[in-house]
Amino acid sequence: MADFLLVAASFVLATVAVGLVRILRGPDKADRIMAAQLLGTGGIATLLLLAQATSVPAAVDVALILALLAVFISVAFVKKGVIRSQMEGA
Repeated sequence: MADFLLVAASFVLATVAVGLVRILRGPDKADRIMAAQLLGTGGIATLLLLAQATSVPAAVDVALILALLAVFISVAFVKKGVIRSQMEGA
């Protein structure tokens, strides 16, 4: 079972690497923030899979912290967009 989880973690990590290309070449800021969210989600999934495969409970704590950071990034991005749209409308 641990082998399957390690293969799944490497697959998720590979898809996250593809998301890095979108961050670097994204045509718009929204595309880049969505790719950053993909990185956060993929990182969380990878950490959870590795924690289960290797029986390291500390990796779950790191995954939870990464999830909290991803939420704050999303809120900051949306708030910045709302403030910018209010300034342009005024």
